[in-house]
Amino acid sequence: MTDPHRIDVPLAQASRLLNHGPTVLVSAAHGGQRNLMAAAWAMPLDFEPPKVAVVIDKATFTRRLIDASGRFALQLPCAAQADLCFSVGSSSGAALAEAGTDKFERLALRTFAGRHGEAPLVAGCVAWLECRVIAWPAVQAAHDLFLAEVLGAQADGRVFVNGRWQFDAAPPALRTLHHLGGGQFVLPGDGLRGQLLPGLAAG
Repeated sequence: MTDPHRIDVPLAQASRLLNHGPTVLVSAAHGGQRNLMAAAWAMPLDFEPPKVAVVIDKATFTRRLIDASGRFALQLPCAAQADLCFSVGSSSGAALAEAGTDKFERLALRTFAGRHGEAPLVAGCVAWLECRVIAWPAVQAAHDLFLAEVLGAQADGRVFVNGRWQFDAAPPALRTLHHLGGGQFVLPGDGLRGQLLPGLAAG
C-alpha cells in the first residue's frame, strides 16, 4: 500500500520522531504470528547509529515474538487512533493467536510491509521506526528494557516537515498521543521556539 503522505526520514533525524515522548504502538512478527501492543515508555537513545529504548513486559505476546525474531517496529499513533491505541494496549494477543487470528484481523487494520523485517506497519500512524534488538539478556530479563538500533524511519510529511514536527500547522487528528494513564491521552500543544540567552555561545 502506497501513501503519498509517507516520507522517508534520514536516520540522523530518527531520534526526533520520539523526542517529545509520544505513546507508541509496538508490532512484531515471527513464525506466521504477529501482534500489536501499546507502550508509553519509549525513548530515543543515540544518534549514530540511531538507537531507541522501550519497555516490553515479559508477560506480553509481543515480547515472545520479539524474543524469537530480534526485530520490532515502533509506530506513532495519532489522535484519530486513540481508540485503537487504548484497545490494543488493553488486550492480549496470546488468546487470539491460539484461536488462529490476531488483533490486526479482528480490528481490520490496514498495514504495509516494512523494509527491515517482518513486523507489520500500521497505516494511519504519523511515524514508523523499524528496529533490530541489541541483545542484552540480563537487562531484558531484569527490567523488561529493550535497546534497539533503528534500521529505517518514515513519517507523515503533513506533520513532520524538514526534520521537525509541525503540529501547529497540522490538523488536530494528526497530533501524537501522550498517555496519562487509564485510557486518558493528551495531545501536544502549540509550539514555542526557545532563544539563546545573552552571555552564552551556541555549541
